[in-house]
Amino acid sequence: MPSRRPSRKRPWSAEHQPLDLDRALGGVRHVSADDGEWTVRRLTRGEKSYRCPACNQDIPPGTPHVVAWARDAVGGEAAGLEDRRHWHSSCWDRRSRLR
Repeated sequence: MPSRRPSRKRPWSAEHQPLDLDRALGGVRHVSADDGEWTVRRLTRGEKSYRCPACNQDIPPGTPHVVAWARDAVGGEAAGLEDRRHWHSSCWDRRSRLR
C-alpha cells in the first residue's frame, strides 16, 4: 500500500530553487566595516534583557536586535559568549556615526 504522505522530492520537471544563504547560515553574516571584521546575527526576539553597548540602554526581552562579535576574537567563528554583544538594530546600523 503506497504512503499517503506527499512526496518531498522535487519532480524532475520542476524549476530548481536557489539556495537561501541567510537561512542556510542561520542568519549569520560576515560584515567588513571601518571598525573591523564582524560576525553578525539578527535576532527576531530575545529571551532575556541585554544592555546595548552603544546607547547603554536595556534591550527588553522579545525585542528584535543584533548580536555581533569581532571575527578576530579568540575562537573566530565560535567565539565565546563573553565576546558577543547585543545591540539595538538601529544602534548597530549607525555605530560608525556614534564614535
